[in-house]
Amino acid sequence: METQQRLTGKKVAILLTDGFEQVEMTEPRQALDDAGATTHLIGLKGGEVKGWDETDWGDTFPVDLPIAGADPNQYDALLLPGGVMNPDKLRMDPKAVQFVRHFFEAHKPVAAICHAPTLLIEADVVKGRKLTSYPSIQTDLRNAGANWVDEEVVTDQGLVTSRKPDDIPAFNRKMIEEIREGKHERQHA
Repeated sequence: METQQRLTGKKVAILLTDGFEQVEMTEPRQALDDAGATTHLIGLKGGEVKGWDETDWGDTFPVDLPIAGADPNQYDALLLPGGVMNPDKLRMDPKAVQFVRHFFEAHKPVAAICHAPTLLIEADVVKGRKLTSYPSIQTDLRNAGANWVDEEVVTDQGLVTSRKPDDIPAFNRKMIEEIREGKHERQHA
């Protein structure tokens, strides 16, 4: 079926560390895999990462590559799961911040959900962009120059954002659409 293979040949990096909201990685990753993409979990270090499952620690997942060994040029798109701890830890790591920034500089699609846009603030890529997030970080995003809106899913020149796990079906549809379209020349850092 064509819709099942529409991302064949596309490679998607999923940047995360301990404390990512588990469902915000597993469901989008499954949608990408089902669409034919190859996904890699990129962590701050090798080994495993532990998810957060709503109110307590969740499952562990093997990291495909540590950030130190990951080349963003090898990927067509980037997925950033949320959770409170995950983007907060990632934005303190200069390699992770530069990894994210690369996708914007290269005009590649980026999908960020929930609290993940705090990492986009650190990468200095939200100014002038329309996006959404978990409501508690809307002031941070506005202060960084973003046009924050309270919508299920927002797309802005290759950047896809959503608010929370309930938005995942819409988030997945838009993420796949943007990755299928490929580079967005108006995507910028």
